[in-house]
Amino acid sequence: MRNAEASREAILNAAMEEFSAFGIAGARVDRIAKTAGCNKNLIYIYFGNKETLFTTVLEKNLEYAFEVGTFNAEDLSGFASGVFDFAMAHPKVMRLLMWFTLEQNSLNLRDRDVLHDKKLQKILEAQNTGKISAALPANFLLTAMMSIATAYSAVNPFGPSLDPDALKDLEALKTSVAKAVTLLAAPNSPQR
Repeated sequence: MRNAEASREAILNAAMEEFSAFGIAGARVDRIAKTAGCNKNLIYIYFGNKETLFTTVLEKNLEYAFEVGTFNAEDLSGFASGVFDFAMAHPKVMRLLMWFTLEQNSLNLRDRDVLHDKKLQKILEAQNTGKISAALPANFLLTAMMSIATAYSAVNPFGPSLDPDALKDLEALKTSVAKAVTLLAAPNSPQR
């Protein structure tokens, strides 16, 4: 049993490297098997196909992203700061998400939509009670907040270059992220 768990974990780790570098279409099961030190057939036994392996790797790593912090619509800047920290600390997960989005396939991430809808509902409730601005639709506000929070991640084509000098002061960047989100959601913003 331990060998099976160790093999499965080695496959998931190797797949993380492969998928974050090449996406689903470019990834090769042969390379994953070689890196994991296992037989290619073992991957198919455990996961069935390459797409299921990708989804498993992404969902496993998104569990950490979903645990960034409790979503509180009255503290969107705090949540955005947590997302910023996660994006900066986990560039491979951000690349997996990029590949997932770019490849526009039929993979379904079961928790992603549910959590998104819960966040939207909390934003709507906070807007309806005047705790945050209703100047922007809830869906737009959530998307803008997540975009601002991940703007400096390595996968953002409009973010800074990969030059380390561009990212010297992460705390200052995080402060700017929090301030931008605060300004977007400030309750005294003009209403719709």
